[in-house]
Amino acid sequence: MTWTVAIMIVIGIFFKLLMSPPNALVAWFLDKFELHQKLDSEDVTVTFNGKNLEEEEKIRFIEYFNEANFLKKHYIFPGNEKLFLHPETNVTPFVINLKKGKKDVNFFVYNPDNHVDVVKQWKKKVVSYSLRSDGLQKFNMSTNRTVE
Repeated sequence: MTWTVAIMIVIGIFFKLLMSPPNALVAWFLDKFELHQKLDSEDVTVTFNGKNLEEEEKIRFIEYFNEANFLKKHYIFPGNEKLFLHPETNVTPFVINLKKGKKDVNFFVYNPDNHVDVVKQWKKKVVSYSLRSDGLQKFNMSTNRTVE
């Protein structure tokens, strides 16, 4: 009789956790599959035209990147990944290199007219999406300074 009550309590607790998991577990699970993830400036290096940004500029750039609003995801047909990684354009991208454990992720941030295009590459996977960010759009490509 006591085993039945104990098993019923354990099943009840398991069912409760299954139906409403803790917020930390949900946040961790969603973070694994997030397309536009928040970056920590200590884990990344940001380069423009082959030169690393200074620490203050890197921190500001990453803040702008984290605050950016997601607009839409661009579908990439299989075999066309190189067209997104190396587009035929005169816009020089900012390159963000993220190293998390064994995982290397590269973000190529292009700043055309009224939005920001991001190409995310990890392993052999490539994803492209657009952002809206006043800070990234005002970040001047030639001097790496924010234009007021």
